[in-house]
Amino acid sequence: MQTDPGDARAVSWVSPEWLMDHLNDPGIIVLDVRPDSHAYFSGHIPGALWLHDAHLRSHIGTNPVRWIGPEAAEVLISTLGVDSDIPVVVYSGSASQSGKPGGGTGLEQYLVAYSLVRFGCRQVFLLDGGLNRWIAEKRPLEQKYGMARLSAFRADVRTEYMIGLGECVRLKDNPGTVLLDTRPLQWYEGQGPWMKPGHIPGAVSLPFANLIDPENPALILPEPDLREVFSSRGAAPDKTVICSCGTGRTAVIAFLILKWFLGYPEVVMFEGGFTEWISRPDAPVVTGMSAR
Repeated sequence: MQTDPGDARAVSWVSPEWLMDHLNDPGIIVLDVRPDSHAYFSGHIPGALWLHDAHLRSHIGTNPVRWIGPEAAEVLISTLGVDSDIPVVVYSGSASQSGKPGGGTGLEQYLVAYSLVRFGCRQVFLLDGGLNRWIAEKRPLEQKYGMARLSAFRADVRTEYMIGLGECVRLKDNPGTVLLDTRPLQWYEGQGPWMKPGHIPGAVSLPFANLIDPENPALILPEPDLREVFSSRGAAPDKTVICSCGTGRTAVIAFLILKWFLGYPEVVMFEGGFTEWISRPDAPVVTGMSAR
């Protein structure tokens, strides 16, 4: 488990014990990214600020779910007091465990962590196990609202983390490339909520649920299990791995794990995913379990 954030990684996983020890460090910002502000009101990690992960994406052009532009990101992120060199801890929680409405799915913390580094933050920490693990370890909560102070954040979009549709088309069928589809298996095989069924030709199914603890979605699996899962899909460290899903929401889990937990050298996000792929009237798709 990567628990020492003192190295050069933009994203690290930290334990509740680590966060408890560093909660009062000067400058550290803790973000509660559960989707319902009422859950935040009910109790949050001391000093935490609230952010809804949906604020980071919007309908742009003909794509209903795209990351907001850098100017909008600057306004949002600077309002929270976050700056590129300020350490930020991100956590969510699962309503199924906390029993509180709006408790989230536990997945929100991955999308927010990715979004922060995407826009140029260099010290982002994921609370491994999220709020549910924090509560299970009987660590403190409070209802007092955290204080957000304006920062001078300027977005620096890390374009090397992502590829567009054209680059996906060019790379996906190369022998040295693996395109992962992290959507649920039933959507990969057949009809999901999109206008076309199936998956991008050549995409290999790796449902995001295979990467996280079945009882706590904010907790990733142990390193040996993760390496085995990726290896079983042909995603080896010597490959270029493209992470994809429907809109990027679950692909970020695979991206973060591969790039900063397992240290794969060549891993990128196809943020538009299946939603952007089928926006072309002539876009080919494949149904069933076969990649092609």
